[in-house]
Amino acid sequence: MAEVFVSDKAKADENARNGELEAVTAFLRRYPGHLHFKAPWYAEAGCDWSKPAAFNAKQIIKHKHWFVSWAEYAAFREQLESDVELQRFEAAVNAICDGDFAFLKRLLNEDAELVQRRSLRGHRATLLNYTGANGIEDWRQKTPANIVDIARLLLETGADTDAWGDMYGGTSTLGLVATSVHPVIAGVQEPLMDILIRHGADPNRAVAPNYTGGMLILACIHNGRYEPVHYLARHGAKVDLEGACALGDLEKVRALFDEAVSQKQNIGLTWACQYGHIPVVDFLLEKGLSVNTAINGTTPLLAAAFEGQLQMVIKLLDWGADIEAVNDYGGTALGQTLWCLYNHRCPDHLQIMELLINRGAIIKDDWQTYINEIRAHG
Repeated sequence: MAEVFVSDKAKADENARNGELEAVTAFLRRYPGHLHFKAPWYAEAGCDWSKPAAFNAKQIIKHKHWFVSWAEYAAFREQLESDVELQRFEAAVNAICDGDFAFLKRLLNEDAELVQRRSLRGHRATLLNYTGANGIEDWRQKTPANIVDIARLLLETGADTDAWGDMYGGTSTLGLVATSVHPVIAGVQEPLMDILIRHGADPNRAVAPNYTGGMLILACIHNGRYEPVHYLARHGAKVDLEGACALGDLEKVRALFDEAVSQKQNIGLTWACQYGHIPVVDFLLEKGLSVNTAINGTTPLLAAAFEGQLQMVIKLLDWGADIEAVNDYGGTALGQTLWCLYNHRCPDHLQIMELLINRGAIIKDDWQTYINEIRAHG
């Protein structure tokens, strides 16, 4: 039954992308009260499960297309039928996402103003913003292998390097690229950032001031994108104590520590533990920070265990870290490590599991089966 739902859900997603109201309505009627629909996304879309399926189908479709109301989405669809400029813009977006360089170039040659236009959707993205594969329609969040060439074409045609889209409170293309997983998976994140920076992208004008204080490095680590932070630091991105701890830059940590508020000091400690920067952690603990600091739903030990930092876990336990402290999901270091072994495995997670057990971590009743399975299969 679960496999059938997944298959039907995939079809419904495609139907929503195509604006097929009756098909999405039929899907919702087929699965009334399904647990999947309790996901926060549906509440954000405006769904109300006490109302008819057709109402909620409209909420899903308009939200997927980045419109506030069904009326706005319907007006967009109607305009798309006859507005040549809008048709050309949407075709150019599809060319970017599909990696169709030749077709995109032809469209840009036919319409000199195209590269300056913005989407009519709520994010108001430019064509260059779409190369970030972030904060846009979910089916367009993909990075073709030739995205660097596509970005270069857009920039050489006159794209504004630092133009912001309205996603995440305001973000430039560099901010989108740096915080997106899709360029990482495609292996082109750094080359894509590099072409933007060489065309003048400012790493200190990449994210909104009310989002991580406007600091791109913090936006990256808060989104689980550690890959670009050292590159960005080398290219002038602003670094505060929190960022310096994540980078493992002991010199900057020393220089910034005394002026930083305690919250920043404690968050910095958890990042240093998560990314395995033992000299930074030594310094912070010597400054009086607690090895059992609990902040942002985690502790130093939990942070280190999550990212598979074996040597850090050993040191934290030796320094007196509470092995039974819990994260914001109620998981201990051992429970979290078991989850990671199935969902976020790093090379040393298996050794961390055995270490925690040997150090006396409580094994809950339903965990032993998973531990046995992990031990059997490595």
